[in-house]
Amino acid sequence: MALLTDLQNLNLTETTEKIIAEYIWIGGSGLDMRSKARTISKPVSDPKELPKWNYDGSSTGQAPGEDSEVILYPQAIFRDPFRKGNNILVMCDCYTPAGEPIPTNKRYRASQIFSDPAVVAEETWYGLEQEYTLLQKDVKWPLGWPLGGFPAPQGPYYCGIGVDKAFGREIVDAHYKACLYAGINISGINGEVMPGQWEFQVGPAVGISASDQLWVARYLLERITEVAGVVLSLHPKPIKGDWNGAGCHTNYSTKSMREEGGYELIKKAIDKLGLRHKEHIGAYGEDNEERLTGRHETADIHTFKWGVANRGASIRAGRDTEKEGKGYFEDRRPASNMDPYVVTSMVAETTLLWKP
Repeated sequence: MALLTDLQNLNLTETTEKIIAEYIWIGGSGLDMRSKARTISKPVSDPKELPKWNYDGSSTGQAPGEDSEVILYPQAIFRDPFRKGNNILVMCDCYTPAGEPIPTNKRYRASQIFSDPAVVAEETWYGLEQEYTLLQKDVKWPLGWPLGGFPAPQGPYYCGIGVDKAFGREIVDAHYKACLYAGINISGINGEVMPGQWEFQVGPAVGISASDQLWVARYLLERITEVAGVVLSLHPKPIKGDWNGAGCHTNYSTKSMREEGGYELIKKAIDKLGLRHKEHIGAYGEDNEERLTGRHETADIHTFKWGVANRGASIRAGRDTEKEGKGYFEDRRPASNMDPYVVTSMVAETTLLWKP
């Protein structure tokens, strides 16, 4: 095994200019991630320098067998914390051979929204709070929970420490450092209210880059849990009953909101989000009705309300934002399994482009 590890850790720069590029894309479920690697002749820093590639879409639920070729377009580059050196991770989106985005390519529509001059001018900032649950591999039961049983009730686990409160910290810390190495603007981590559940935050990041970074952060997390022999769950309510669900709270601001008088613009933006509540809920993740019950720090899925410092609201504004008269707000509705391309672009579209 030592030899295997030595080979995995070989420094390619000592013998060749060639690098390994791991192409990453989103599969047919809209949540599963796929990847494969290829050799590139020299180091690159711009995705435009990379070749397009293809894969068998019939094996990912994205194309029929008789016309199975799907084309990968490189969109964003990150450093590879697994292979290190000049090797890279490449976030891609997916197209037909004729150049049309396939139905599961949500990045394409998001890029159109974020390229709109009205959106570009407002320099949209996002902070994405990704909650997730670590599960024991063979039983699909949360890490640290007794098999077939339950731990003590919620209370001591949020930001908790100790062998009986924090389960999986080595995975969480490995992921934190891997994200920083990769160039992802990960801003923090914490243990969550339900034991075995954790959160990391990506941002602030501008426009579509926030979603590229979150998807690659998810990829890194799943690769790390693969090594650790643990299952990653992004289900918004992995354990039924009196246990918190998992969301992906989306913090958002525009240039105008961050300037003097921005709080009035924040309130107007929230009003617009309320008018499109049903459409947003429909795009904010699968099985979200199991999480948005009005309990466990959520608003009921059928009700839109906002408040200052209210974690039981659909939208929360911070005390500092209210006090300073400018800042940002938090959309607490998105589920942990949401597609950030869909959610971030929809928030921008509703608040900046949509006319009631």
